[in-house]
Amino acid sequence: MSLITNVMDHSLDDGYAEAAARKKSQGIEGGLPKTLRAKLGLAAGLVLAALVVTVGAAQARVAAPVVAKERQELIDRIDRETAAADSLEGDVDKLRDDVSARQRAALKQSGGSTEADLVGVLSGATGVHGPGVKLVVNDAKEASTGGDGTNPRETSGFSDTGRLRDRDMQRVVNGLWASGAEAVSINGQRLTALSAIRAAGDAILVDNRPLVPPYTVLAVGDGERLSTGFQNSADGLYLHALEENFGIRATISTEGDVRLPAAPSVIVRTAQPNAEKTEKGTS
Repeated sequence: MSLITNVMDHSLDDGYAEAAARKKSQGIEGGLPKTLRAKLGLAAGLVLAALVVTVGAAQARVAAPVVAKERQELIDRIDRETAAADSLEGDVDKLRDDVSARQRAALKQSGGSTEADLVGVLSGATGVHGPGVKLVVNDAKEASTGGDGTNPRETSGFSDTGRLRDRDMQRVVNGLWASGAEAVSINGQRLTALSAIRAAGDAILVDNRPLVPPYTVLAVGDGERLSTGFQNSADGLYLHALEENFGIRATISTEGDVRLPAAPSVIVRTAQPNAEKTEKGTS
């Protein structure tokens, strides 16, 4: 009985139990060491990651020509539309000149006086030329966009971005008017009593048309007097301070003859001529 009992209690050889305990103590489970299993798992993960990157790169390579083609088509479309807009603008300018010429001819035939011509000059409806000044203002050489999109001039009155702002251009123009300018244009755009100088981001707009630096300001008037008066005015000193402190570049010169175009459109929707003056003028 003792032999049968011993066989039943020890059905598995003690040597197998010792071998199993030894493998467990050495970190071997299921026939493979834990470290080897970890390395195999890492290798499998790297292979999977490489496969994903390869597939993504292949898809990007396939899609790149399509994106480039669409981009080029968009650029070509913009170029065509820009050329068409420029052509239409040229036609409008020609028609406007023709209308102005016909108006002047009609006024002369109806006994129009020089007062009508003066009104056209002062309102900007008529192109003018004569002596004056040429003021070229440009951003600093190392101009930046300001980063966060805020205007630091809201508090200090100046800018640390090196870019000319709309309020700077407003002061330049107002200084020229105050110094005796009779007509002013910026980059070929005639200013009138209805003109507005505003900003859209870093761009300066004149009557909703963006300007590209450098900004060329032409003013008709007594050249020497206009130049001296502007540079000695508060607005001229303001521009000089921008040059000294923020690298804004500006040059002013007197000109024997500057030509300013007529304003694109001078439309008055509310104001009307004085009735009494009209009656006196027609009597």
